[in-house]
Amino acid sequence: MPLETSPEHPAPVRQIVGAIAGWVDRLGAVWVEGQVIGLNRPASSATDFIRLRDKLAEVSIDLTAPRVVVDSLPSPLVNGAQIVVHAKPAVYPGRGSLSLQVREIRLVGEGELLARLERRRQLLAAEGLFALDLKRTLPFLPRRIGLVTARASAAEKDVVENARRRWPGVDFAIEYAAMQGPSCAAQVIDALGKLDRDPHVEVIVIARGGGSVEDLLPFSDEALVRAVHAATTPVVSAIGHEPDSPLLDLVADLRASTPTDAARRIVPDVAEETERVLQTRARLRRWMTQRLATEQQHLVALRSRPSLADPRSGLAVRVAEVSALQARSRRVLGHVLDRAEDDLGHQLARVRALSPLATLRRGYAVLSDGDGRLFSSVAEVTPGQAVTIRVADGRISAAVDDVEEIALPAVGSTTEGAEESDA
Repeated sequence: MPLETSPEHPAPVRQIVGAIAGWVDRLGAVWVEGQVIGLNRPASSATDFIRLRDKLAEVSIDLTAPRVVVDSLPSPLVNGAQIVVHAKPAVYPGRGSLSLQVREIRLVGEGELLARLERRRQLLAAEGLFALDLKRTLPFLPRRIGLVTARASAAEKDVVENARRRWPGVDFAIEYAAMQGPSCAAQVIDALGKLDRDPHVEVIVIARGGGSVEDLLPFSDEALVRAVHAATTPVVSAIGHEPDSPLLDLVADLRASTPTDAARRIVPDVAEETERVLQTRARLRRWMTQRLATEQQHLVALRSRPSLADPRSGLAVRVAEVSALQARSRRVLGHVLDRAEDDLGHQLARVRALSPLATLRRGYAVLSDGDGRLFSSVAEVTPGQAVTIRVADGRISAAVDDVEEIALPAVGSTTEGAEESDA
């Protein structure tokens, strides 16, 4: 029965929500099919929250499911899985929101495939096949590009034409393989091995257009994933369109969203590189011009210094200083020589004054025998003895006729000087 309401007698929100909840509750449990587009599993709750979308229309609804129900599935529930749920519609009075309270979940169709792929992805990721540190850098301009694709396919045309449009001289080594079907993975692995063994191939592209989950399933094959991981040549995955994400995208060194994007990312654009070279040359020319101008200014500043403007200007002062030093040296040396000459004269006069020859020149003589022994007393001479008398300018040979002894005065006597004078 409809509610009786009017502008004067409106129904409160709680009444409307309660009425809706009653109507929904009478619907009972239903089976609903859709695609999982959101999965939230709070760690602190025993309930999982799922967003389910209609596959053909932009219509979605929220599900609340006990965690034990979700965990009881044969494979993990992932985004994109197609499921059928047995649930009872319910309205939460506090928020006035509609949701389905899940009682049972079944994976169907693509959902089962996606669930298996997710489990495979988790196992391979645990082995480290998708690690980022294993990704290799593509060469800037590869000499030869290896391409694995279907014969006469749109993917081949996109990669080859776009690459040559960007760099006309690029070279391709193409290996054809089935890009779908039961033999696809084996043929792609064989083509990949041939290109990987070619020493001239520097990068390998695996390309095909978009398709359904079943069509792209070979590119999630475990053997193919391991073959790409073991390849020594960098591999680019260009499978499907942007939303498609086979396991090949995760193990490849580079994932291109489309075959056209692969061509854009593996070779540079000749026009862009030419422009970059011209810009670099212009920057280098400006830098060189500025550097030369700076060095020219430094050179002008150096040449303007007095020492470089007239190098001889400082020599006159130095020559005058050298001349003054020479004159001073001569004067000092002259004074030193004069004083030395005076000292030498004084020393020579003193030496001459103390010389025995000077004594002989004053009239004294030295008496010696034939053997040269000097006589200092008359007691040493006998009459008739031959003697030699040494005077200042020569020697006199004589014979002693007589010897007379003269008494010597006492030391300090006043007559000593007189007797010495008489002698």
